[in-house]
Amino acid sequence: MSEANLPYVLCGRETGVYKMAYREWGDPANPRVLICVHGLTRNSRDFERLAKTLSADYRVIAPDVLGRGESEWLRDPMGYAVPWYVQDMLVLVARLGVKEVGWLGTSMGGLIGMALAALPGTPIQRMVINDVGPVLLPEAIQRIAQYVGKAPPLANLDAARAYLRAISVSFGPHTDEEWNFLTDMMLKDDGAGGLRLNYDPGIAAPFRAVMEGPAMVLWPYYDQIKCPTLLIRGAESDLLSEETAREMTQRGPKASRVDFAGVGHAPTFQHEDQIAAVAEFFKVGT
Repeated sequence: MSEANLPYVLCGRETGVYKMAYREWGDPANPRVLICVHGLTRNSRDFERLAKTLSADYRVIAPDVLGRGESEWLRDPMGYAVPWYVQDMLVLVARLGVKEVGWLGTSMGGLIGMALAALPGTPIQRMVINDVGPVLLPEAIQRIAQYVGKAPPLANLDAARAYLRAISVSFGPHTDEEWNFLTDMMLKDDGAGGLRLNYDPGIAAPFRAVMEGPAMVLWPYYDQIKCPTLLIRGAESDLLSEETAREMTQRGPKASRVDFAGVGHAPTFQHEDQIAAVAEFFKVGT
């Protein structure tokens, strides 16, 4: 399916109605649905390799959250916020026509998942949270703020790859082929002979507002989660502390936990051991 022909749902904001595109793998008639949601600046293609494995058991759905990938950009960037994203995901679930879903959320996608899973009547029945938690370390917030929405001019593919690889070093070791996949999905023609990043720079506005406000503490949401939960953490993560990760296994859904050595924020699911951890968790629930 071409990029232009991706399926989409319509999501509302005060400034209008916007298309949220999504990708899917597996049997479209399979009632077992797994929704995979990417991080702040990423997009649905992050889950291509994982989806090829899990689509044997699940219909795998990965949206481009508004402002990213093939989804439309908002007129008012303050609509790029978790409470709005939760509503967008409920529209997506309704479109899929199922009552229950599994959830895999990386970073921002994990925050959306926690907020949605905490709601009474949530459709989430089983959840993987990838390298994020109810408390976010300020060091990581500062690091991300240094680059989100601030890309330099990207004159050619080599320059773009080098820039993205430099700001993504916390992903841990990858082959050149894997790095090229992870970087090239983030690029678009800028219409002037160069390249641009595949997201709305406006996503930085609400992110910086959060950074400048009080510390984000989401334990009241996490403690309301009832579904079986797996926490995946990069052992060198600068966003999810060891202390918070340990506490996540002791309260709320009392998440089971897998750490990956040599990885920071966040595991990318380009490696077999990371994919296997997710596949094992969701196969238990089939």
